[in-house]
Amino acid sequence: MSAISTSTDIREDILRLKQMRNAVILAHNYQIPEIQDIADYVGDSLGLAFRAQETDADVIVFCGVHFMAETAKIVNPEKTVVLPDAEAGCSLEESCAAADLKAFLEENQEKNYYVITYINSSAAVKALSDVICTSGNAVKIVEAAPKDRPILFAPDQNLGAWVSQETGREMDFWDGNCYLHVEFTRESIQRIKDDYPDAAVVAHPECTTAVRLLADEVCSTEKMVDFCRSSESQNIIVVTEAGMLHRIQKEIPEKNLIAGPTANCACAECRFMKMNTLEKLYNCLSELSPAVELEEEFREAAKAPIMRMLELSK
Repeated sequence: MSAISTSTDIREDILRLKQMRNAVILAHNYQIPEIQDIADYVGDSLGLAFRAQETDADVIVFCGVHFMAETAKIVNPEKTVVLPDAEAGCSLEESCAAADLKAFLEENQEKNYYVITYINSSAAVKALSDVICTSGNAVKIVEAAPKDRPILFAPDQNLGAWVSQETGREMDFWDGNCYLHVEFTRESIQRIKDDYPDAAVVAHPECTTAVRLLADEVCSTEKMVDFCRSSESQNIIVVTEAGMLHRIQKEIPEKNLIAGPTANCACAECRFMKMNTLEKLYNCLSELSPAVELEEEFREAAKAPIMRMLELSK
C-alpha cells in the first residue's frame, strides 16, 4: 500500500523523510522541475551515481530510470538504492536484452568483438561488455579501443555513428535508439532556425545524423550547460529532452532557451522520465521501495567495465 503524505506541502514531508532515512536525492537532468528543485544533486546518470559515493547517506533515491538506479547500486553496493517508479524504463535499454547480446556474441565468436556499451543499458548487458561509455566520453573510449579487434557499439546506433565519424574508427552498431531523440527531425529544427536565425543549436548525439548536421555543438547533457553558458548567442535551440531546459535556465537565466520540437510535439518529453512524481518520490522514501538488488558476483561483473571506462577516460 502506498504511503500518504500528511503535509499540505508534500515537499516538507519529502525533506523530513530524507533526513529521517539519511538519504540523498539524485535527479537526472530530464526529471520534472519539481523533482529537480528538491534534489540534492542534478546531473547525468553516471555522475550522479558517483556523487552518492561522496556522501555519508545510507539511502540513495535515484529519480531517473531503472538502469540509472542499477548503476548507482553497482558502484554503491553498501547503500540502499530506491527509485520512485520501477516501471520507468528506457527504450535504449529495452532494445538490447542481455540474452540477445549474449547470443549474438556467441554466434560471432570468431570475430572476437570488443564490446563498447553505452551506459543506457541494463546491468546484465554491462556485465557482458568490455567497457562502458557515456555520451561525454564515448569518443575517448573508442579511441582507446584495441586496434586489432572489431568494435561492437551497443545499443545506440546514432551515438555510435557520431563517435565513428569523430574518431574515424569503423564499428558495427547494435540496432537500438532512443525513441525520443529520433523523433527530432531536420525539418522541425530548421523551422525553429528560420524563426530565430541568430540562434545557436546544441544537440545530443542520440539524435539522427540529419539533425546533428544542423547543430553548432553535439554533446552530452552536462556539456550542454557549458555550451549554453559560453555561447555568444542569446537564443539557443536545445535539442534533447525538455527537462534539460529547466536546469540550464536556472543556471543561466540570461539566455533564451528554445525547446527543439519533435515531429510529434512542440516539447520533447520522455514518457519514462516523466513517470516519476513527487508523490512517488515520497512513497519510495517512506517505504524504501522499490529497491534495486543485485547479486554480488553479478554486480562485480557489471562494475568491471565501468571501472575500465574510468581508467581509460582519465
